[in-house]
Amino acid sequence: MKIPIFLAALVILSACNPSDTRPGVWLSGQTADETPSDWSFTDAYKEVALEVVTPYFIPHSVTIWCAQMDGVLYVGAGAPEEKNWPGWVDDDPTVRLLIGETIFSGTLADVTDAKEIERLRGAYEKKYDLESMVQGVRYWRVAAPQSDA
Repeated sequence: MKIPIFLAALVILSACNPSDTRPGVWLSGQTADETPSDWSFTDAYKEVALEVVTPYFIPHSVTIWCAQMDGVLYVGAGAPEEKNWPGWVDDDPTVRLLIGETIFSGTLADVTDAKEIERLRGAYEKKYDLESMVQGVRYWRVAAPQSDA
């Protein structure tokens, strides 16, 4: 019996994590029972995967950098105006993060405070051994899912 091509494609895409610059869809991994209160363990991970809700009902996932300050996790998007996912986060801040082999649920909150952004830039520079963090990055703070808050 032949499997229709669209069904095979759906199966293949059903657990397609992003890789480098290639986006993915649903993240696959072991789901954590709760959102961590201390994200300092993320210092050991250079890249994480972020899954966002889209208007077309299929999640979109990307590989991004992250940094933590005082146990709080942050993610950022360079040149956010050139990407679709930051706008989708504006519409629905519900996300899932793949860190190592574990998927964590969360909600993103826009970081707008200049002092917090300056500290955060320093955290990224230290973690990624950068002379200076590029300008034009938009940052979000990761919080527990709204249903858990």
